[in-house]
Amino acid sequence: MYDGSKYHIVFVSKYRYKRIYGKIREKIGDIIRDLCKQKGIELLEGHAMPDHIHLCLSIPPKFSVSNTVGFVKGKSAIRIHRQILGTKRMTGLSFWATGYCVSTVGLDEEMIRKYIRDQNDPDS
Repeated sequence: MYDGSKYHIVFVSKYRYKRIYGKIREKIGDIIRDLCKQKGIELLEGHAMPDHIHLCLSIPPKFSVSNTVGFVKGKSAIRIHRQILGTKRMTGLSFWATGYCVSTVGLDEEMIRKYIRDQNDPDS
């Protein structure tokens, strides 16, 4: 079976506000893991910083990268507002800034996964 292409993806919170910390950080991780599982996307590595998130994903060939990132960002923003922030309204729920950064992962997969894991380590 084909694993899928691997990508390093980074997206930031709206206005780069430092909103991802503590319990919110844990819950966002759970939400993203659940969304990836729903679509059959393998979350190889992930790390949340206060104002952005790094993900290493293995995306099946039937999904485009833009479709996948749009799904993860869109659905996670809705869930973050409803489950964590307690927002009641139905429209205009944005948590992430527009856009994202993506690069393919090839022979340097282990190096990229280590980079994602060691985000908070100043010695890396």
